[in-house]
Amino acid sequence: MTHSKVIIYSDGGARGNPGPAAIGVFICDEKGNALQEHHEVIGEATNNIAEYTAVLVGLELAKKLGAREIHYFVDSQLVASQLTGKYRIKTPHIQTLCRQVKEREKSFDRVKFQQVPRTNEGISRADKLVNLALDLAGH
Repeated sequence: MTHSKVIIYSDGGARGNPGPAAIGVFICDEKGNALQEHHEVIGEATNNIAEYTAVLVGLELAKKLGAREIHYFVDSQLVASQLTGKYRIKTPHIQTLCRQVKEREKSFDRVKFQQVPRTNEGISRADKLVNLALDLAGH
């Protein structure tokens, strides 16, 4: 079953920064019904790289679900501001990750990024997925 509008919450984190890193993605429909959860270890990375990797994976998963419109929530003010063009990106590897996100966005009719606090229920769920991935990997 395809879902034309989805809500995505994602988080990425590194224990150490840089250190062992993982991502967590929680996707639901407009009513908040869970559609998919995803967690994985991504190797050694910084928190920012993990956050961007989570966004890239979230968009890829949404595409597989047949989404056309996405309301995308992250807890990182920096990432949200960079993805919405509010902040300039000076670091070359982060510029590359942002370009990859913008390229993936073209697969959808509409993608809206928004920052929400860590206490947000969806972000909290994504954060738990990050920690689950790291714990399962023994980090």
